[in-house]
Amino acid sequence: MKAIMQDATLVFLLKENQILLGYKKQRFGAGKWNGFGGKIEDGESIASAAARELREESSVIVAPDDLILVARIEFFFPAKPEWDQIVHAFIARHWIGEPTESDEMRPQWFDTNAIPYATMWADDQHWLPRVLRGARVNAKFTFGADNETITDAEIQERSNLGEVE
Repeated sequence: MKAIMQDATLVFLLKENQILLGYKKQRFGAGKWNGFGGKIEDGESIASAAARELREESSVIVAPDDLILVARIEFFFPAKPEWDQIVHAFIARHWIGEPTESDEMRPQWFDTNAIPYATMWADDQHWLPRVLRGARVNAKFTFGADNETITDAEIQERSNLGEVE
């Protein structure tokens, strides 16, 4: 029996021509730059979870209504199926507070034309530039035995990803 895929969140803050990324210091994704996010707790909406994770990892406060859903991405790790997940990625242009380092993440602003894709998850270079150009993305990525290399990718641009609770 196939396990139900875990839902997770990802948030990128945008201002002018910059994007806020976090350097993951521990656990899943350690050593990589990424957006801020994580798992959804029982009874929590996807947008509320995204706002909570952003606050926990960076001290930035964003209202769930200020999160714009930009991607729904299914990740498959055949060598480590417990990592399989559906990530709901958001951008935010309005928030309260300054990003602050946490135990888990070290935030840093990057120019959108100088995003460190070489030190991010391999999938990011395939979908994040589309989102930054204004597209909405549905995607599926399958990783190889090393859990780093992409062995299969499907990316579709959409005008609407549907409602997120």
